[in-house]
Amino acid sequence: MRGKVGQQMIFVYILQSVSDKGYYIGITKDLDSRIVKHNSGSVYSTKNRRPLRLVYKEGVGDYKTTRSREIEIKSYKGGNKFKELIDM
Repeated sequence: MRGKVGQQMIFVYILQSVSDKGYYIGITKDLDSRIVKHNSGSVYSTKNRRPLRLVYKEGVGDYKTTRSREIEIKSYKGGNKFKELIDM
């Protein structure tokens, strides 16, 4: 997926822990390999919460915009907006 011409898409994503049902929100350029890293235990913040499943992804565009969207989604956590987002 690409944003502007020649620009690689950056994704904001939400993973849910199958074991504790908690969520992890992050950003990446390579979603598939990032999920593999999370589930292999290579990511410190999620290694004890495996397995994880992708519940939401959004291709945003440039890093600054994607980071802003990540912060916005984190502010939704636990509220109705967050539930609506992951139930889409």
